[in-house]
Amino acid sequence: MKCIYSSHSPLLVSHMRNLLEAAGIRCQTRNMGLAGAAGELPPTAIWPELWVEREIDYQRAEQLVEEAQRDPPPGQSWRCPDCGETLEAQFDQCWQCGAERPR
Repeated sequence: MKCIYSSHSPLLVSHMRNLLEAAGIRCQTRNMGLAGAAGELPPTAIWPELWVEREIDYQRAEQLVEEAQRDPPPGQSWRCPDCGETLEAQFDQCWQCGAERPR
């Protein structure tokens, strides 16, 4: 096993795990509950980590993690036709009222 990703945020580590598992790459998380040890250990020693189980998957996993960390592709925000909320391009449904993005 080899560590592929570490972050102060358990949510980011979980997100990366979901991306890798969706691509068929087996992985495990570690240190997800060590926040209570803060102060006793160096800060980065308690950060949650994502480990790839098989060495053969590591290069592909590294590529997927790098792609996920890039800025999202540019797009145009849109205005909800029902409530007028302005939403970013990656959303297809209004978070305010639930209306679908017009096509």
